[in-house]
Amino acid sequence: MATVVVPNKPVVVNPLKQSQTLGAALAFLGLKGMMPLLHGSQGCTAFAKVILVRHFREAIPLSTTAMTEVTTILGGEENVEEAILTLVQKSQPEIIGLCTTGLTETRGDDMEGILKDFRKRHPELDELPIILVSSPDFKGALQDGFAAAVESTVKEIPLPGEKKTQQITILMSSAFAPGDVQQVKEIVTAFGFTPIIVPDLSASLDGHLDDSYSPITGGGTTLVQLHKVGSSVFTLALGESMRNAAKILQHRFGTPFEVFTELTGLEPTDRFLQFLAELSGSSVPEKYRRQRRQLQDAMLDTHFYFGRKRVSLALEPDLLWSTVCFLQSMGAEIQAAVTTTRSPLLEKLPIDKVTIGDLEDFEQLAAGSDLLIGNSHIAAIAKRLGIPLYRQGIPIFDRLGNGQFTKVGYKGTIQMLFDIGNLFLEAEEASIKDTNIYGDW
Repeated sequence: MATVVVPNKPVVVNPLKQSQTLGAALAFLGLKGMMPLLHGSQGCTAFAKVILVRHFREAIPLSTTAMTEVTTILGGEENVEEAILTLVQKSQPEIIGLCTTGLTETRGDDMEGILKDFRKRHPELDELPIILVSSPDFKGALQDGFAAAVESTVKEIPLPGEKKTQQITILMSSAFAPGDVQQVKEIVTAFGFTPIIVPDLSASLDGHLDDSYSPITGGGTTLVQLHKVGSSVFTLALGESMRNAAKILQHRFGTPFEVFTELTGLEPTDRFLQFLAELSGSSVPEKYRRQRRQLQDAMLDTHFYFGRKRVSLALEPDLLWSTVCFLQSMGAEIQAAVTTTRSPLLEKLPIDKVTIGDLEDFEQLAAGSDLLIGNSHIAAIAKRLGIPLYRQGIPIFDRLGNGQFTKVGYKGTIQMLFDIGNLFLEAEEASIKDTNIYGDW
């Protein structure tokens, strides 16, 4: 059991966490025909947009209610109404995701009342789903906002219906990149299931060229699929932060669920595939049996480089959990773990302590490590400490391919093994580059 440490500091130095608002917007980007609408100042939306554009290197649809000093004091009801009407006229979204920000949450806007009044004044838009999520950026972190958006979605959109024997719902947490979502989709489909992924970032932010430009999301979970979620026979919640959303579906439709906190590594992938085999009544496809043997061979090839290596991580809780478990399964030691927000997983981590802090805390705790793991903001720390960095999380703006990277399943685990193993190998080579290992000839 880990001890959760919260430093008693008067100010955050070099922040690690991203805001709840950013997390909610990211979740909404996994829904097709979506336009996330941030209720706050233009700067709030611009900042979130810059982070997402730099990370995915894609056009990111985001809009704002453009609150000013005057409307912040007098109230933002007119701004919300005008923003929605403008979006309907110019962008024609199929769904609008309305996210609050610290500005409007601090003021205390009655968002449910504002939406209720809007519906009364514009009955012609009754068929337009508007998903409201409370995502203040003065508390919580990206993972919290992402989870809150998924919870609001499954609470409002799915409709009851006759159960479909092969249809299951998969709730994906913020720990999974678009490439991860695609890999999960392929695995589940191989067992004969028809999965509905919520949200499906693999169809919107995987990095692809559309036939024509669209001001709204061109891919993701469709509104029709969201309506059918109530007909699923089972829910797979991938990531501890998806547990509450799965409970909502269980309460609304009686859908049983199972939570998988990690899908990286041999044993977690074994458990996931065995569960799918039992749920479907079929055997594990030969394709994945071979991938398992490939992973075993990769573990044999790389475990020499992982053994007793000291690793320090700065990640969101769900991603921190899965990465720590994976590293320890390969014989690495966790020197420091810093995260952004509270989670039931933190106390269960198989390490001495985990710190909810900032990158100043991380830099102090990580000195002397063999490897750092975190987003691109840690690159400067890695350079100062002279320690290799393996990039994980959001944002990663100094590397390409973030939409395609995968770390789940046997195949994704192999990729992580070789990527991290190569960093360890390069570090060892660099440490002996000035040594004449052959002696004098």
